[in-house]
Amino acid sequence: MRILWLCNIMLPAYAKAHGLDFSVREGWLTGCLERIKNSHILGDNEIELAIAFPAEGDIASSSEVIDGITYYGFVEDLSHPESYDGKVENRFHNILDDFKPDVVHIFGTEFPHSLAMLRCFGNPSRVLLGIQGVCGVIAEEYMAGIPEKVQQSATFRDRIKQDSLIKQQEKYRARAEHEAECIRLTGNITGRTDFDRARTYEINPEARYYHLNETMRPSFYTATRREKDIEEHSIFLSQGDYPLKGFHFVLQAMPGILEKYPDAHLYVAGNNIIGKGQSKYPYFLRAAAYGKYIKRLIRTLHLKKNITMLGMLSEEEMKDRLLTAGVFVCASVVENSPNSLGEAMLLGTPVVASRVGGIPSMVEDGKDGLLFEKADPEDLKRCILQIWDDPMLAAVYGDNARKHARETHSPDRNYDRLLEIYRDINEARA
Repeated sequence: MRILWLCNIMLPAYAKAHGLDFSVREGWLTGCLERIKNSHILGDNEIELAIAFPAEGDIASSSEVIDGITYYGFVEDLSHPESYDGKVENRFHNILDDFKPDVVHIFGTEFPHSLAMLRCFGNPSRVLLGIQGVCGVIAEEYMAGIPEKVQQSATFRDRIKQDSLIKQQEKYRARAEHEAECIRLTGNITGRTDFDRARTYEINPEARYYHLNETMRPSFYTATRREKDIEEHSIFLSQGDYPLKGFHFVLQAMPGILEKYPDAHLYVAGNNIIGKGQSKYPYFLRAAAYGKYIKRLIRTLHLKKNITMLGMLSEEEMKDRLLTAGVFVCASVVENSPNSLGEAMLLGTPVVASRVGGIPSMVEDGKDGLLFEKADPEDLKRCILQIWDDPMLAAVYGDNARKHARETHSPDRNYDRLLEIYRDINEARA
């Protein structure tokens, strides 16, 4: 089978071969790639793989074979995924003519290149479209209950970048339109939750839906959580730089948590929206409206000493933070299947998550962790206190979560399932 992957990042295998920087956020793709390469070494050539990815300079118009895998670059403005540029279609026609794939596997619906490839290939029954987020729901929920005044405000940075909260929501609405067209144009979909299955069925009830779980980054399978390393009464939030992630709900829950546990401390990873971080510009020049709102909440709730902004974390740093956290919180108002939640579960970290989207497909409430009603700081507080009030129960949740996640995110099982899906699609067209 000749399989073409369409990705939104340059995979590490290609970057390493050329001494380039790379992202590890899609580690499970690297895991699948290594398995395919190893099968070639063992003489199993069932899959001939090519990978197309966004690139710059000469790479964007080149092709190259490395370790038996063909790589194709293409140009796309990833900083404006809401804008469709038809120029990439010419490049895709060249790639398709050169490689002649039996199956095109598109990872994600949120970028214009996904729609461009579907338009160019024109064979819905031979396309496999992988659902990651669901842009249509993100657009609906984007403001996450923040005050109307904050929603309508725009800082100096927001005006210069034309990136106010209203603009951000509009961009997601444009992406949602592209996403819906992608789903309508495909014959096969992979998803992993009841949520994404229902949403894609609403758009295209004729497409075949294949359940395919994701594999997490390798280091999260081997680490062990040790009681002596845990920072008691610490909360870890993996991201909080835009309203959807619910940072403001965690802040609103903190005063009630501090009443019972005065040493409680919140750690937040990702882009630092309330301080200088790694930027060379002073805060007043780079502050966004949501960041200013968060900063004001911290001040009015007297939380400055109880919050640490960690900035962007590497894979190892993320793993170490999860291993020491008293509880991991996912406070988003919509998610499909957040990798940070899956990684926390793999490590056995007690989890508290909002009862939204695909999260109930990942976490069995009262067994693997606790779910709270979205946008409800009081319910969030209740769940965190319940975890801390009963350490024995928290340990049971963590053990159950680890067992569940090791089944859900089993690299071998997920790779075998992927091959099964490819075979099914390929045989259906024969």
